[in-house]
Amino acid sequence: MNTIISRILVVIIIFYTLNINAQLLFENTATDSGVDAVTGDVLMGSGVSFYDFDNDGFDDLSFATKDGTGLKFYKNFNGFFIEISLGTGLLNTDHLTRQLNWVDFDNDGDSDLFVTSTRFGTNSLDEEFYRNRLYENTGNLNFTEVTTQSGLPSTTLGTYGASWGDYNNDGFLDVFISNRDEGNRNYLFKNNGDGTFTDTSLEAGISQIHHLSFCSAWLDINNDGYQDLYISNDKIEEERFRNIMYKNNGDGTFTDISVSSGTNILIDAMTVTVADYDNDGWFDIYVTNLGRSVFLRNNGDETFTDVATETNTEFNSPAWCANFFDADNDGHQDLYVSGSLVGFSEYISGAFFLNDGNGLYNIPNNSGFGTFQASSFVNAYGDINNDGFPDLVETNADEEQIFLWENRTINDNNWIKINLEGVESNRDGIGSVIEISSNGQTQYRYTHCGESYLSQNSKSEFFGLGDASILDYIKVTWLSGNVNIFKDIEVNQTFNITEESSSLSNEDVNELKLSFYPNPTNEILNIESIKCLNNIEIYNSLGENISNFKADECLTNRFDISALKQGIYFINLRFDEYTVTRKLIKI
Repeated sequence: MNTIISRILVVIIIFYTLNINAQLLFENTATDSGVDAVTGDVLMGSGVSFYDFDNDGFDDLSFATKDGTGLKFYKNFNGFFIEISLGTGLLNTDHLTRQLNWVDFDNDGDSDLFVTSTRFGTNSLDEEFYRNRLYENTGNLNFTEVTTQSGLPSTTLGTYGASWGDYNNDGFLDVFISNRDEGNRNYLFKNNGDGTFTDTSLEAGISQIHHLSFCSAWLDINNDGYQDLYISNDKIEEERFRNIMYKNNGDGTFTDISVSSGTNILIDAMTVTVADYDNDGWFDIYVTNLGRSVFLRNNGDETFTDVATETNTEFNSPAWCANFFDADNDGHQDLYVSGSLVGFSEYISGAFFLNDGNGLYNIPNNSGFGTFQASSFVNAYGDINNDGFPDLVETNADEEQIFLWENRTINDNNWIKINLEGVESNRDGIGSVIEISSNGQTQYRYTHCGESYLSQNSKSEFFGLGDASILDYIKVTWLSGNVNIFKDIEVNQTFNITEESSSLSNEDVNELKLSFYPNPTNEILNIESIKCLNNIEIYNSLGENISNFKADECLTNRFDISALKQGIYFINLRFDEYTVTRKLIKI
């Protein structure tokens, strides 16, 4: 009898396991979807963007290509793609290109285009031809090249990656240019807000030597509201090729904290990919390598620990682009890594890592990935048919057709996609932190433009919700400092959020001459103003009032907040005629 019961249990377990695995499925539908794109035999890959460039609500596809081919654009018509031309303004891109960034650099509501280029693998002596180019969208997808008049370099730099962020929180997107070229350093260009850029690399504290940099990403490592910068550098022969972490000082300058943060790894680093894989509110970094990749877990104290081994994400093969996304919408971010070598039994040709929700990843046998193999370098995620399940596009070398991995997963998990539009912050909402909660589970996303190797993902932020039937809240923290909270949101929809300003203007704040310090703090909070403060109210991340203090003095007040738990809070400072809201970090 016990033997029979044991056999029945084994059958049930096998059936259950097969059923769970069968739910997760990706299929290469490139041909069926109308995308017969070939980006060429390009050493170290061609870039791809899975981004809605015409703002019609469907994620489109854009491809960088080899010499003599020109950029390729595929418009998404309700799940089917058709190659289109975007006008005469882009006809001078008939050269080897690397990365495409759709970015609203002038905050006018439409997507402009920045394209990077290198001379690698070409015989041309025309250096000016192989340079980065900025194209302004003048309306209705008509483009004008504005590279020279914008102040961006008009000579070849050997640029692979470009990452856009607002490092001085002025509401305009700046750009960091990563150059893998012995003759060129990296550049930080500040957006002046008038269509021009200024090279502020030196005054901001960016290294002036050559690092052979492939890629960078803006992120907030300490949740202080300022964008920090992490850079991946190739080669291992010299100390100058170590990866670099720049901490934003909040005054337009950066401090190199690579050593103290534990991020100064010396590998053949390709990508910088950011996610909060364990949903603890601190953003982590995955770095690919020609050998063992590195997974830097954010410890919450401006240090990182490599957890690649314990999370089973080492890859141990030549790896290039990587992206996090929640493939099965269970509330935990999975990871896809593109690999460049095929036909070698000792190497992995790409890998999909499934997050089990407990800090461990595994490679499922029947996800569908790997049914087609090629020398792949770049991937990006978007949504082909707006079903809320993220799909993946991947570019290949050796004249191989691209892969379009359509997510055919079947389960009952719910989802939400969130789009941002900045008002005081940059129009694209880049650098914002989105926090959601459902069924007691909190998730976080950081918005990017140009994160990961030669890649641009959808402008929508995807959240899997599992079996949650309602979203308890969405909280957006913008780079301006504004915080917007929405409660009791329906699931399975795209939710558009426009930044709402605080009740106090910058002129009013200047009139108060308000000082709020130290922040972060662990015990005492000082508040100074030339006007009398009546009281302060402290709110947690759910918008719940958890504490109140009455002011005792008129000009300077000291408040003991040692009883608060570590975390992020929002404080209303109430004056007679004003209410000021500030973010407080308790350490």
